[in-house]
Amino acid sequence: MTSTTEFGMRFRRADALDKKNAACWHPVEAMPLEAVRRLQEEKLVAQMAYLKQKSPFYQKKFADAGISFEEILTIEDLQKLPFTMKTEVRDSLAAEPPFGLHRAAEMADIIQMQASSGTTGSPSYVALTEADAEMWHEMSARCFFAAGIRPGDMALHAFSLAKGFVGGLPIAQALQYMGVIDVPIGADGGADRLLRAAADVRPRCLVGAPNFSLFLAEKAPEILGRDARELGIERIVVGGEPGGGIPAIRAKIEEAWGAACVEILGGTDLGVTYWAECDEQSGMHMLCMDYIITELLDPDSGKVIPFEDGAEGELIYTAIGRQASPLVRFRSGDHVEVLGTTCSCGRTGPKIRCVGRTDDMLIIRGANVFPSAIQSIIGEMSVETNGVMRVVADFEGHTSQGALKIIVERARTRSPDQDAALKQIIEARLRDALVFKADVRIVAADTFEKPGAAKVALTLRKYPDLP
Repeated sequence: MTSTTEFGMRFRRADALDKKNAACWHPVEAMPLEAVRRLQEEKLVAQMAYLKQKSPFYQKKFADAGISFEEILTIEDLQKLPFTMKTEVRDSLAAEPPFGLHRAAEMADIIQMQASSGTTGSPSYVALTEADAEMWHEMSARCFFAAGIRPGDMALHAFSLAKGFVGGLPIAQALQYMGVIDVPIGADGGADRLLRAAADVRPRCLVGAPNFSLFLAEKAPEILGRDARELGIERIVVGGEPGGGIPAIRAKIEEAWGAACVEILGGTDLGVTYWAECDEQSGMHMLCMDYIITELLDPDSGKVIPFEDGAEGELIYTAIGRQASPLVRFRSGDHVEVLGTTCSCGRTGPKIRCVGRTDDMLIIRGANVFPSAIQSIIGEMSVETNGVMRVVADFEGHTSQGALKIIVERARTRSPDQDAALKQIIEARLRDALVFKADVRIVAADTFEKPGAAKVALTLRKYPDLP
């Protein structure tokens, strides 16, 4: 499958370059769902047998639930099992560092560590065996291929390469695995180095966070003396934060670079990325159904619902074929909407758009509000604002009976004398579209720090000191 040196190290998949003109990276992406289900259930039974033998964490969890591993034979049988919560994973990691009580492989077999971004506390450290690492490369390759990156391309790496995040080394490894040359600058290298690398080597693709990708384009005239559209980028693949699926932000990125922008989604606990848009740009396909079983949880009823057009819920994941850090019925916290179940590209995985994270959802006078939904509306007001906003949730928990405070940067060309009118316009639009009361403050353009290596946090828990 992969190129191997005399030392046993694997870099590029041996047939990677042969896939350049393929319809999909792997045939399972277009496999009929009945066949996918049979494959998933075969691997599910094998995963249960592996956990029974190797995982004290799940041995105890199953015993506490009064369920045997042998009872889990079908996808529906998973609903007999309790969820694995993020808090449990954190407690497991704290109880037995570095990889937690849920480590199910010998330390001698672990070849790599990855870390989450730790936005809700300490990072989660994830262990990978050699088989796990290759699985990660394979899943990511499918996503980058669907997103339009091809073997033989060069890709400018604009995700963070530091801190052990999956946007760093694992993406570089996955691109190399699929026959792509990664230009390893990283967001940590700064806009100057990234843009100069783009001008020097003219990569066809750019991978990075959406807000930082837009910021790079805005800095190109200042740093290079020319427009980002002149740098030859044809495909921009974004993820890691809200923005890529917001039409107004996507349109700004595409206009700034003169390139198509597509979105990917994943998470450290299961892999780098396992959802990605195809050329239709009509939602992210699940491309790794032979490695992950995905359920859709209705947050209101607490029941699993089908992936049907218009359905909304939280993604629940069960890894199949995973060795070192396996998870069963893991609550991802990603709240999604199903945009379709068929596609002209031939891929059979459902298409979704991530609405927001369950952890980020606020309840304002009984209305569910995602900060990304607010960002979408502000982003559409390109004449009045520059699209930058922050939600100030300066109250306990996620619920408030008061108006939600929102800070919005005015457009650079707009006079402060018009702030009172703009405040009223924004508050009315948010009330009409999202059914909640907002208290908007207008501030100068560039009030907030420009995007960099870290994810952009749309929600602040304390009102910032502002001029």
